[in-house]
Amino acid sequence: MPDSALLTLDSVSVLMVWTAIAVYALAFIAYAIDLARRSALAVDAQDAKGRERELVVAGARSQAAGGGADAAPGASAMDILRAEERVADAALNASPARRSRHIWARIGTSLTVLGFLFHVGADVTRGIAAGRVPWSNMYEFALTGTMLIIAVYLIVLLRYDLRFLGTFITGLVVVLLGGVMLGGLYVEIVPLMDPLKSVWLVIHVFVASLATALFAIAFGLSVVQLMQGRREHKVAAAAASDSVVSTPVKTGPGFLRTLPSSEALESLAYRFAILGFIFWTFTLIAGSIWANDAWGRYWGFDTKEVWTFVIWVLYAGYIHARATRGWRGSRSAWLSIIGFTAVLFNFTIVNMFFKGLHAYSGLS
Repeated sequence: MPDSALLTLDSVSVLMVWTAIAVYALAFIAYAIDLARRSALAVDAQDAKGRERELVVAGARSQAAGGGADAAPGASAMDILRAEERVADAALNASPARRSRHIWARIGTSLTVLGFLFHVGADVTRGIAAGRVPWSNMYEFALTGTMLIIAVYLIVLLRYDLRFLGTFITGLVVVLLGGVMLGGLYVEIVPLMDPLKSVWLVIHVFVASLATALFAIAFGLSVVQLMQGRREHKVAAAAASDSVVSTPVKTGPGFLRTLPSSEALESLAYRFAILGFIFWTFTLIAGSIWANDAWGRYWGFDTKEVWTFVIWVLYAGYIHARATRGWRGSRSAWLSIIGFTAVLFNFTIVNMFFKGLHAYSGLS
């Protein structure tokens, strides 16, 4: 193919990237509106349930004053909380056909699918123009990695209703892709360096990107888990107080009332982290084999190698601590968050500012 045609094809790829960013931004807005509407509906429901709770507890007090069984102040508040959790947890596993018809969530998902199609088109055209897999430098890795984050999210939606994560997923991709495009990280197509001319480029980097996508989903769930756990703690504290029946307690954003319990969110985040850890383990092993082929040693304490191992240790510690040490709740969530922060640090700071044999960012 003539060089001019390749340049034109790469220009089409860049145009598709910008289009995908714009569509993802619209999806982010739609998902944000959905959360706002959920908050409004939750507040209305809370007002109605608050009036009902007053009547229930008042009746219980009257029974206690008349010599009946003791009434636990605020017990009905906890009953309502548990009922809400059961409904939200069941909705998490609902099939697509039986999910609640939140119109803005549906619009956000449709826009995410449309943006993903443009994203795939950008990645494929870049690969065709380069004549190889499109993940040999930092720009291409960002392009492919963010595409896989969206792909994993859309695939997971077929099993779990995680549309409440839509703002986080689309927002993260807009920030990462937009930062790459506006931050001057785009690079022209250049021939591969000798160490990259290997089948391990296809295997090692793709699996690392897939692991990153799974870690991103786990990270989003862990953030929501912290928010939900804080809300549940406030509700439990308020339920033990007599004032809960007369004065509604502010427990955080209203949309949290429509989301699964912190326990369900933690369990799901843990599953995604385990899957990501399996792929990251393979990434570490494949990288060592590739290093031996390219440089004649399996391990050389290069900065990128060290940080890949650090990430592996962080997630291994998270999985081990939760499984055997009983680290549940906020401690578990923070370990997941720290692990993904290390992944982002490895991709950004290490790639741009640390020199080593893995300096393939493409930046001069």
